[in-house]
Amino acid sequence: MKIIPALICCAVLAGGSPLLYAQQDKSEYKLGERLPQPKAPATPQGYTETNWDALVPKNWDPSQLMKGLNLDQMNDSDPRAMEALEKMRKAWSEAPVDPSLNGKRIRIAGFLVPLDAQRGQIKEFLLVPYFGACIHTPPPPANQIIHGVAVKPLKDVQVMSAVWVSGTLETARKDTEFGASGYRLSAVALTPYK
Repeated sequence: MKIIPALICCAVLAGGSPLLYAQQDKSEYKLGERLPQPKAPATPQGYTETNWDALVPKNWDPSQLMKGLNLDQMNDSDPRAMEALEKMRKAWSEAPVDPSLNGKRIRIAGFLVPLDAQRGQIKEFLLVPYFGACIHTPPPPANQIIHGVAVKPLKDVQVMSAVWVSGTLETARKDTEFGASGYRLSAVALTPYK
């Protein structure tokens, strides 16, 4: 799924997530950047490598909400723009998931947003498709956010670390301070993205 730049602008104007953390000093990634898919990663046996587009139902197209609107001719306080922004926020928060993925054992690459860092360990996190999502920019659609629960607490993981996560995917909604997720992943393995 390509996130339409106008939709990102709409989400920003609509008051997305606040900046909760300072920009990572030594990050090799730029705000909004996605991880390139390596040609032949070693996928753990029993797990299917999955990309973010696979999490979006084929018939879901949030850009339909913007049809007929010429945003170039509207200012931020235009009631039509405000109404479109509110519809977009609602559509992203309630983005549908693909029920056929329920119970699938997957491996996916993304950026980690800790939910419960305690004593240098993380048990719960969000996995997002692009750098800065949920922290430096508004959250992506719910079908592009995975709520991860680590089988064993994770150590030495930083905010927005690029990682591979393997586990069993469920279609389960979770609302967090950083955004709504449409999927839950019981994470059995987490490795740095290379």
